[in-house]
Amino acid sequence: MLRAIVALLAFLQGPPLLHAQETAPPQVRVEDDGTVHVPAMTVPVSAMLSPEAKRYVADHLKAMQNPEQVRQNNGVPVFMEPYLTEAKSTFAYDMTERTLGGVRVFDYAPKAGIAAKNARRVLINLHGGGFMGCFPACAELESIPVAALGQVRVVSVDYRQGPAYRFPAASEDVAQVYRELLKSYPAANIGIYGCSAGGMLTGMATAWFQKHDLPRPGAVGIFCAGLTTSANGFGGDADYMTAAVGEARPAPKWPASTDAPWTALPYFAGADPKDPLVSPGSSDEVLRQFPPTLIITATRGFELSSAVKTHSRMVALGVDADLHVWEGLFHGFFYKPNMPESREAYDVMLKFFDKHLGQ
Repeated sequence: MLRAIVALLAFLQGPPLLHAQETAPPQVRVEDDGTVHVPAMTVPVSAMLSPEAKRYVADHLKAMQNPEQVRQNNGVPVFMEPYLTEAKSTFAYDMTERTLGGVRVFDYAPKAGIAAKNARRVLINLHGGGFMGCFPACAELESIPVAALGQVRVVSVDYRQGPAYRFPAASEDVAQVYRELLKSYPAANIGIYGCSAGGMLTGMATAWFQKHDLPRPGAVGIFCAGLTTSANGFGGDADYMTAAVGEARPAPKWPASTDAPWTALPYFAGADPKDPLVSPGSSDEVLRQFPPTLIITATRGFELSSAVKTHSRMVALGVDADLHVWEGLFHGFFYKPNMPESREAYDVMLKFFDKHLGQ
């Protein structure tokens, strides 16, 4: 009888570890204004990723801790070199360096030829790189797979960047290329897309076209970006919640310094973050006039909050906007071309432009 009573009491109390956890004081501390103090924790690679993506995440996080890996050799960050080799060996394409509207571009076409349905279509790529380089690496990694898989012409713009140049130099260059392509293609048949800084610039250029009475392109793609900015990235929760697990860097200090600049990017020195030509997300009037827009991000991308906010605002304003978020991946994840999740992203991009561009 005594044993039965002891067993019953043990059952009611639960396992010793569980009981200890229930009685332990909470480790998360919340201030009255909602600021949350989160203790150190362990975050594994997402179990939902493909085996290739799991290895990719681990390799990327390690690379981001090594300053030598992010150094650029003639516009090619060291960590991107194997991705570029992979892209060039995987896809059959031709690239012609030329000048359009006085601006240097890399003009890509599939070696097998442009598909009949794309004969009167063209895509403009605006490469990533924080407005401080990554041409041609980012341009090639964003353009080669799209041109080859989509059987479509892709024109990647070597726009002016910081610190040598400042806003609005890049928007002016994109507009010059766009004007030149309008001589051969209807605006409805031109798509524009880019990743990171290129995603920002896609939005900025679209706003620039509005301001300068250029026709609206047929569709745009804002990838690895949103249309808001902050001193630490793109703003919102993602500034604090995704950088550590996506880029192996600590969250910014809080509270923020009151005299800190609104952005650390030299390209925007002296620019007004409330100017819709800088941050299109700051103006409902500008966003309302956007063409169909595809937004791509990932749960570890430091642009996640901005991408979500940009999409929700566009939808509220009546813009035809799609948002695709990849689980467990980071900023610019599709730069590794043969990973299954990258191929999924290319497929989404191509189907979106095929649906929305004219013929």
